[in-house]
Amino acid sequence: MGRWSAEFLLGLVLVLSSGGAMQASELQVIAGGGIAVPLNEIAAQFERASGHKVVIRYGTAPELVTMATTGGPFDIGVAPHEVFKDAATLARFAPGPLRDVARVGIGVAVRVGAPRPDIGTPEALRQTLLKARSVASIPASATGGQLADIYARLGIAEEMKAKTKAQPGPRQIAEAVAAGDAELAVFTLNVLIDPRLDVAVPFPAELQREIVYAAGVAAASKDPEAAKAFVAYLASPPAIAVLRAKGMNPG
Repeated sequence: MGRWSAEFLLGLVLVLSSGGAMQASELQVIAGGGIAVPLNEIAAQFERASGHKVVIRYGTAPELVTMATTGGPFDIGVAPHEVFKDAATLARFAPGPLRDVARVGIGVAVRVGAPRPDIGTPEALRQTLLKARSVASIPASATGGQLADIYARLGIAEEMKAKTKAQPGPRQIAEAVAAGDAELAVFTLNVLIDPRLDVAVPFPAELQREIVYAAGVAAASKDPEAAKAFVAYLASPPAIAVLRAKGMNPG
């Protein structure tokens, strides 16, 4: 792994320095809130390795569509695949394949000390959700869209609309459950890693959905070579180590 890291960093330097002396840029990134914790750490690593500055704006899937299409210039997007399904958004990115960066499944968490819910089977999950007084989540997100499909499959879509306490961002999900404002947190497993929460087992395999984050360079990036280097760095061994440590699977 050490040799791989050295080779990668050498390649990074070559990419950044191609065509002349390396100059530092300020890269503007738009990204999904669910990947914020590892992405902030990875961005700091990249800054130290490259000399560039990385500025990240986070949002839900609808907010990212707005950022990409009407929110002004940016260099890189790191978002769930669902965001790139919007044709107007995809048109703001350079042609070519996106790079899958990380994936993560969905689960349930409760406040530390509360009984851990049984969600080991589809019926157990259904009963746990129906018995819960309230659920903290983000309906207006890629994960929220996947959850809506799962709730419909379980036949509890209307009940969950009434129970769900919508949160403005991932951080507030843990805060709501820790404060007792919601009984359950239902979201991607990496977001539920919080010392104030106990994480139950992931959703059963029959219902499990993964949120996959991809990265791409904006068509109007002011420094496409530096932007490409950042996207490449997201697949480097140091970045992969951060993703795994923060509860996400690389690629």
